[in-house]
Amino acid sequence: MSNIIYIGYYFKVHPLQPAVEILIAELGYAGFESFVETEDGVTAYIQKEEWYADILDDVQILNSDEFQISFTFEEIEQTNWNAEWEKNFNPIVVDGECAVRAPFHDKFDTKYDIVIEPKMSFGTGHHETTHMMIQHILKNDFKDKSVLDMGCGTGVLAILAELKGAKPIDAIDYDNWCYLNSLENVERNNCKSITVIEGDASAIKNKYDIIIANINRNILMQDMSTYVSKLNKNGMLFLSGFYNDDIPMIQEVCEKHLLKFEEKLERNNWVSLKFLN
Repeated sequence: MSNIIYIGYYFKVHPLQPAVEILIAELGYAGFESFVETEDGVTAYIQKEEWYADILDDVQILNSDEFQISFTFEEIEQTNWNAEWEKNFNPIVVDGECAVRAPFHDKFDTKYDIVIEPKMSFGTGHHETTHMMIQHILKNDFKDKSVLDMGCGTGVLAILAELKGAKPIDAIDYDNWCYLNSLENVERNNCKSITVIEGDASAIKNKYDIIIANINRNILMQDMSTYVSKLNKNGMLFLSGFYNDDIPMIQEVCEKHLLKFEEKLERNNWVSLKFLN
């Protein structure tokens, strides 16, 4: 991986909210794979081989009259990445029960303590969608349930699922860096029941009691039939990676597949939904 070069975009945003959330979502659709929120905006990263000169043309918020957004960008050698995360990655505690921290942070006195070396992967718990997925896992019974973490990023949700008693667990991500990072984090947290797989929805071979999919609206809708076909009877499906305004489209697709809406979580206009099969 040492030869991979990333392009880093440094966005200054005013006012910050909800512009930062919208910007991250639109950059995600454009192909950016990792984000760090900063005091005055957000830093976004994309592999140089995925970058092209007009990549920001479809990022509509940059043309909005409601927000002032400026940016600079540069090439970043991957060897600089750990230092970048150590500068920006602060530990979090979700609902007083689950801490997500880096190896260089002190241990928390919480029921669940997860150590993540995020590197270039999305899913440290800081983003609203990951935070809500952690809340779902904390609130629901995972003991002896088979689980799929689709779009696993750092593997944090799969790791928490195992800590909650789930087994076996598959964690899938199409991005090679996320795949490698999840392998590292699974080992770092001494997990024994997680199989990490590199691929997209076509890599799903098993059936599960619980499927967690924190991706984005378009991918979720595209792959819904696959998720449903791999969900056991009376299984639970947790979805996130989209906004409040996207709920009608998501619900329509889910109801088409006879899924029953159960619960909604909301955080800064991002939402996470629970459905039952």
